[in-house]
Amino acid sequence: MVKIAILGYGTVGSGVWEVLQKNQTSIDRNADEQIRVKYVLDLRDFPEDEVQKYIVHDFDTILNDDEIKIVVEVMGGVEPAYTFVKKALLNGKSVVTSNKELVAKYGAKLLKTAKEKNINFLFEASVGGGIPIIRPLNQSLTADEIYEITGILNGTTNYMLTKMSKEGLDYDEVLKTAQDKGYAERNPSADVEGFDACRKIAILLSIAIGKQIDYESIYTEGITNITKADIDYVTQMSMSIKLLASAKIDNNGVWARVSPVIIGYENPLSMVNDVFNAILVKGNVIGDVMFYGKGAGKLPTASAVVADVVDAVKHLNRNIMTAWSSEKLDILDIDGVEVSKFIRISYTDKEKAINAVKNLFGTDKIVFSKNNDYEFAFITNVETEKIINDKINQLINETCVSEVLNTIRFEG
Repeated sequence: MVKIAILGYGTVGSGVWEVLQKNQTSIDRNADEQIRVKYVLDLRDFPEDEVQKYIVHDFDTILNDDEIKIVVEVMGGVEPAYTFVKKALLNGKSVVTSNKELVAKYGAKLLKTAKEKNINFLFEASVGGGIPIIRPLNQSLTADEIYEITGILNGTTNYMLTKMSKEGLDYDEVLKTAQDKGYAERNPSADVEGFDACRKIAILLSIAIGKQIDYESIYTEGITNITKADIDYVTQMSMSIKLLASAKIDNNGVWARVSPVIIGYENPLSMVNDVFNAILVKGNVIGDVMFYGKGAGKLPTASAVVADVVDAVKHLNRNIMTAWSSEKLDILDIDGVEVSKFIRISYTDKEKAINAVKNLFGTDKIVFSKNNDYEFAFITNVETEKIINDKINQLINETCVSEVLNTIRFEG
């Protein structure tokens, strides 16, 4: 019998408990060992819950118990999670976590400690929730050189953009609906500002290249500036808008970005809607592979956590995780990345504004609004971010242009 401890009895922690109780027989069979919870660490008590008899309030109770072989960290945040996880590893206990902040910031260091102790630090649930992606990158795709990872990595924002597109609602309306349904927090900034997706793409890219990518260095833009007017244009063009986390590796180096992107329906990510997530991986041998499913939620995430627990039980005395070194790799400045952009402007003189756009950007891809006679949008040719931004600044100085209303990256 293998005894485990769960750190945190919130949404994911209670889900892990539920999965372990509900599927105990099949989990034991798959692990070829009985897996039993001995402790659940939380500041609170739960007198009406059967978990109460396992509740402890002092982490040292878990740390100093030699019976505990695996610690499941589902507290979230960096501290005290990092301190607890590091101490557990140093004390010879394998750790399983769903904590993307922890993994993005300290994943390489914790993997190194686990390797030195010949135990494991596993984090499948930190990126795709219930979608398997860490293990495929570590095992199934190791014969490939990965050159691109692009994904819809946040279910909250994907739900919101889907609602805006399908029901013609504005941002504030869909945010409130997402909060009412429990998809978005009362403070939704981690989701809507793109920070959640940023940490996840940093983890995936670090694994793909085997070096540390600091998420703070990744250009990150959320969906807070996306309006109903933007969605109307996208719908008119028979396209889709998604918050994409992208990373590309080529001879010039590595770049990564999180931002809204307008994509065509031939792109498989365009059909990923509501709270579903998807990750498209491109390798030089296998080509395109897409992983799809519910990227968040209590039970999907808990399922991935428990799968890691089973893996840790099977490898109690053998380290199995990939090489991800603490050596930092600087990514390319986003200004040098080539891109096309959708740009929406208002004007005082329509013909002069059209001519200004054509002269500055060399494009005739102009889309007129069906709802507003004093604005239009256009699609730029592919140029570097810096060149396009410089041209936007020039356009603002044209007297016939009142305002640049929004810019969104475009992949037609």
